[in-house]
Amino acid sequence: MPQNVVRHENEHLYAAQPQSAAGRRLSEAILQLRRAERRQSERALRESGLSNLDLTALRYLVQGLREERDLGPKDLIVMLDTSSATVTNVVERLVTRGYVTRVEHPSDRRAHFLVPTDEAIQRIDEAFAAHHEAIVEVIDGLDDDEAEGAAAVLVRIADALDGVA
Repeated sequence: MPQNVVRHENEHLYAAQPQSAAGRRLSEAILQLRRAERRQSERALRESGLSNLDLTALRYLVQGLREERDLGPKDLIVMLDTSSATVTNVVERLVTRGYVTRVEHPSDRRAHFLVPTDEAIQRIDEAFAAHHEAIVEVIDGLDDDEAEGAAAVLVRIADALDGVA
């Protein structure tokens, strides 16, 4: 079945396995984490009722609001790395669903800001809360040495990935 191929593709490395048994267990744990993260992203997308692009745009707008940043369509073009036409369509869909309002720029009558509604904020929080709460619950159950050790390993792996050209 095609879905089995998709499911199994993320279950192996495109490199030699780590040399030690402990290293192989860590590698499998990382792959397991990636699969769980992917399933949670898919669940959040399903529950949101939005397309991936619309959900991403709405997440950025909610985060911008939380950081007290005024964001407009030009900002979304950069953040989503897409065209003006695509962002126009995304914004129109979000406005139509009642997730975003357009607020006129105070000094430039041609520009406007995009402000997520309370309903949008609630939708984003609901879509991601269980996922993030599960992570925090596990972290809070670790002792300081476990948390420090896990953090050090994850940072080293992230730094190595960031260094790949």
